[in-house]
Amino acid sequence: MKSFNLILLVVCSFVYSQEELKDKLPYYEVPEYAEEFTAGTMAARMVDALGFRYYWASKDLNEKDLAYRLNEKGRSTAETINHIYELSIIIVNSTLQKPNSRGDKVEMTYKEKRTATLNNLKKASDILHVSNDISQFKIIFGEQKIPFWNQINGPIADAIWHCGQIAVYRRVTKNPINPKVNHFTGKIRN
Repeated sequence: MKSFNLILLVVCSFVYSQEELKDKLPYYEVPEYAEEFTAGTMAARMVDALGFRYYWASKDLNEKDLAYRLNEKGRSTAETINHIYELSIIIVNSTLQKPNSRGDKVEMTYKEKRTATLNNLKKASDILHVSNDISQFKIIFGEQKIPFWNQINGPIADAIWHCGQIAVYRRVTKNPINPKVNHFTGKIRN
């Protein structure tokens, strides 16, 4: 019987680790920093910091968390997740030099939005990281082309702000983020 339990434990551990690998998302930790400071590596690092904060603020939210809102006028956590997703589209579209379109709503679950948001941020960071000239990246709405500077004080800063909002909401709903998250180092403490 002991050998059967041991075999079962090994098989379950293998299946769990395979499942974990399959669902691996970017920003469990902040990627290693670049060797040199450039406009591209600095912008990429800002997006990476956002990705890390979003990863942990949005990890393992339950229905109670998603439904929480401070008051009737404010967004719920689920609506805030949606807003951050929309901001991630603006961020990645800028690096892809692709126009933004308003009103293209796609129905997704919380987990699908979370995955898409993290992947959008990773894609944007990867592009920025190797770019020598980030002035080429504009936020495009129709004929309007807005400089990359607005990306920093606009969508990136706004999304970071909302990650903090989700973290606070989680405390209220008694589901705080992992206490081992170290925002200063971008790593998880042992």
